[in-house]
Amino acid sequence: MKTNSEIKNIAINTLKTEAEAVLKLTEHINDDFVKVVTEILNIKGRVIITGIGKSAIIAQKIVASMNSTGTPAIFMHAADAIHGDLGMLQSDDLVIAISKSGSSPEIKVLIPLLKQLGNKLIALVGDINSYLAKQADFVLNTTVEKEACPLNLAPTTSTTAQLAMGDALAISLLECRSFSNTDFARYHPGGSLGKQLYLKVGDLASQNEKPSVLIHDSIKKVLVEITKNRLGAAAVLENDTIVGIITDGDIRRMIENHENIANLTAKDIMGVNPIKIQKDELAVNALDLLRKNHITQVIVTDGKVYAGIVHLHDLLKEGII
Repeated sequence: MKTNSEIKNIAINTLKTEAEAVLKLTEHINDDFVKVVTEILNIKGRVIITGIGKSAIIAQKIVASMNSTGTPAIFMHAADAIHGDLGMLQSDDLVIAISKSGSSPEIKVLIPLLKQLGNKLIALVGDINSYLAKQADFVLNTTVEKEACPLNLAPTTSTTAQLAMGDALAISLLECRSFSNTDFARYHPGGSLGKQLYLKVGDLASQNEKPSVLIHDSIKKVLVEITKNRLGAAAVLENDTIVGIITDGDIRRMIENHENIANLTAKDIMGVNPIKIQKDELAVNALDLLRKNHITQVIVTDGKVYAGIVHLHDLLKEGII
């Protein structure tokens, strides 16, 4: 059994080996890389990415990255391709074949078929003298000096290099397409990440009641309104204009500071100049506003009209954090 120190050193050396290999890839960003980006930007079809073994897993990740950043891509397993899945390939598609050796049996069977179909072929390969590299129209070189595996057998550094080159390709395409936050939100509508890019304050406020009191309403009415709507606050209105806010904190301070509250009104305990946010603002901006001002709810407006309240809990419930 290895000692704690030895285990830490193994992990550190693994990361260093892979990091050095990724940095060395910068030497392979050449004219072929630029041509591949240009080819993908100009194709009418999709990017078909294929591989075998661990390279197939990397291919799936690159497909996912491209699809989520505006480049239509499909994964095609090299073994399945030669048993019928080649039918998914269309004439306008471009193929990226991923392989460390560039000479696996499945690749050697698949490549001639791809050449017959006439699709452009890009090799993302760890041996530029391999069969795959020599047959490809363009080569993305992911050669590594050694695997992180002490036996130099288990795909580690090589798959990291493949993944990094795929990311470099996906991000280059993203920037060339001027892919925006709005585009990203369109492709990522689910989950907290997507919600940060499209969920509006008004979407949340519309799910809540609109607690409000008039400026001269009694404290009893204020308490009933705040308790009934469970948002911990109510807007104070005068002639339909927002003039203040009363929160749970204001109620506590009122009890601490006044022996007799019977004659108090909303005006006596409200906070003036309340912080507001327009309903068309992103929900994530509301979270920033709450954090900066150390508050738990904010008044939502539609122009100058009161549109409701958004509470910190609303944002947490939606995963906006």
